[in-house]
Amino acid sequence: MLRAAKSGRKVYVPTEAEDAAIAAGVAQDPDTFEPTDAEFAAMRRVAPTKERITIRLSPDVVARFRATGPGWQTRMDAALKDWLRDHSPERLG
Repeated sequence: MLRAAKSGRKVYVPTEAEDAAIAAGVAQDPDTFEPTDAEFAAMRRVAPTKERITIRLSPDVVARFRATGPGWQTRMDAALKDWLRDHSPERLG
């Protein structure tokens, strides 16, 4: 069944019968693992998360990275990691 989301986009939402059929198919699949609520709560992220910060950078530095297109922040992070391999921020003080 199609429904309109808050954004106005149309999304497909299965009916109760379709949802039950999907759940039955998942339950019969021997390769499917559905964790219990306790198991799910005990899980942790495998990949480290990034920390959201506010930083002031030179406009020309930001412009050059932004000009590389989508993913520029990830590339900036990689450039900083690369710099840290050969430098120590403590020595800049």
